[in-house]
Amino acid sequence: MCAFFLRNGCKTHHSLHHLWRRPSIEHWNIKNHIVQHSKVYSRLPHSSYRKTKELELSNPSFLASFSGVSSSSASKVGLVGWYLQMLNSRPILTKSITCCLILTAADFSSQTIAGSLMEQYDLTRTLRMAGYGALIVGPSLHFWFNFLSRSLPKRDVITTFKKIALGQTIYGPAVNSIFFSMNAAAQGESSSEIVARLKRDLVPTVVNGLMYWPICDFITFKFVPVHLQPLVSNTFSYVWNVYLTYMASQQKVSTV
Repeated sequence: MCAFFLRNGCKTHHSLHHLWRRPSIEHWNIKNHIVQHSKVYSRLPHSSYRKTKELELSNPSFLASFSGVSSSSASKVGLVGWYLQMLNSRPILTKSITCCLILTAADFSSQTIAGSLMEQYDLTRTLRMAGYGALIVGPSLHFWFNFLSRSLPKRDVITTFKKIALGQTIYGPAVNSIFFSMNAAAQGESSSEIVARLKRDLVPTVVNGLMYWPICDFITFKFVPVHLQPLVSNTFSYVWNVYLTYMASQQKVSTV
């Protein structure tokens, strides 16, 4: 009897121990519930990241708002993009208007430097410079830079110096001659007076241009794309046109 109890008791204890260690149905349900939730939460970062990327692509200002880019910076980028688009669609008109504005600012600066703005400012002179930039310099720069790009397409140092030499010997003297002649004619000077002005002012202007324009032209021809070269050249011409308008404002030469 005792031996039977001991034998069966051991089996019963083993069975109870096995049942105790065996997981119940509720245990499996709870475990599966936790695993499912953990999988769901583990997918949330990826889903959020994907939605964030979609939002950035659909709304460019989303990234700008978090990266600290202001709306003014975005508008500047938009202005540059608009200007480049206008250069592609209407290159001559865009370059002419740009040159007109730069030469207007140059003449305004020249008159301001020369004397009292309220007493000596000449609006007619500024309008002449604006017309000269819009009708002569802007279109001529467009065709000149395109001509040099087709004739001398390389950008090595030797080719760049060739372009500079052509600019200083052909384009520069021609444009300066047109400027002095047109400005003198607009002021009522006769043909003999215009010729005398050219003899007096053209050579010093060309010589002074040799000390300024070769460096500007080297930067323009070497590093700037063709469609932006007139813009860069006009930017350099701001300082030059302050000097040029000063030369043109001198008294006419007496031919008596």
